Amino acid sequence: MISPEYQVHLTSGAARSRFTGALTLILIPALLLGLAGCKAKQVQSAPAKHGDPNEVAVTPAIAANLKVGTPEMTEVSGTLEVAAHVETDARRIAHVGSPVAGRILKLLVFEGQQVQAGTVLAMLHSTNLSDTQLALIKATSQQSLATAAEKRAEQLVAADVIGRAELERRRAELLQADTEVASCRTQLRGLGMTEHQILALESTHKLSADYPIVAPRSGTVLKREITIGQVVQPSDPAFTIADLSNVWMIANVPEEDAGHLRNGMEVEVHIPALPQEHIKGQLVFVSPIVDQGTRTVEVRMDIANPAGLLKPNELASMKFTGRSERKLTIPAAAVVREENKDYVFIESGDRKYSLREVTLGEEMNDRRVVLSGIEKNDNIVTDGAFHLNNQRKQNAIRGGE
Repeated sequence: MISPEYQVHLTSGAARSRFTGALTLILIPALLLGLAGCKAKQVQSAPAKHGDPNEVAVTPAIAANLKVGTPEMTEVSGTLEVAAHVETDARRIAHVGSPVAGRILKLLVFEGQQVQAGTVLAMLHSTNLSDTQLALIKATSQQSLATAAEKRAEQLVAADVIGRAELERRRAELLQADTEVASCRTQLRGLGMTEHQILALESTHKLSADYPIVAPRSGTVLKREITIGQVVQPSDPAFTIADLSNVWMIANVPEEDAGHLRNGMEVEVHIPALPQEHIKGQLVFVSPIVDQGTRTVEVRMDIANPAGLLKPNELASMKFTGRSERKLTIPAAAVVREENKDYVFIESGDRKYSLREVTLGEEMNDRRVVLSGIEKNDNIVTDGAFHLNNQRKQNAIRGGE
């Protein structure tokens, strides 16, 4: 027989056991739900993985508004641009010197001045000039004596005082005197004396060792190479004078690009110092030889320069047009410009397009020449590339959120 106390104890133990079991049944599901929630939060907080940022997939509606095509081979007018410079027209330049040796006494003009033909540029003192003048005076005196002797001999022969042989001898002396005078006059003209100065010398018999260096043509004094007191020789340059109303534009074209050059070819010139000037013309000279040192061919064009804006040795660039070549081209609308680079969209799958960098050349008739990046068999977006690129950017922004 169980005592009442023990019966109470058994009753309390059973109750506790039932309570513990019930609590376990409640806690285990709650714990499982908590673990599941934590895992869900961990999954939710895990960063999403994205594809290639340069690839974009579009809906059928957007794809319907895109045009896809391939690059085309097109006849493109080729251009070639080379360095050039301004030169003085060789037909309008004069290197002035002194035909006689002497010492410079005066300088009358300097660089940059405009002079007219016949202007005295400098004065020098020349003993050679005075020696030749003296020879002319002596020759003219001998000529006068020989002329008088011939006339006297003719009278004497007529009077039968002397024989005819004496007359012939005196005529020979006169001929020699005439030749010496002509020789001296030629020398003085070669030394720069004018006919008027020579006649004045013959009449006055006054020697002058001062010699003027005279401008042979009108133009601008580009260079002065003498100073006062300097002794110059006939081979020494004194001044350079040029008419700059017309100048040459000279360029040296690489040998491999010179095959299509010809006289009359259209040329465009750009001068950095004169950005507002647009100069167009034609080639007037293409060198028949290749420079062995630079492997270039010299070409030239004439440029009128009435205002004197163009200056000798001024740098420029010369552009040639007219040569056509078949080159790979794409529509200008297919090009996407970002960060100073050019891109196009390549069809990479069903309604999928990839952005690819390309290198492009000149533009002509709304088409761009392809230098590298795509081939002629690539399918590219020819129209709608701008909107497709906007879609790519929007996808990138949403993916980064």
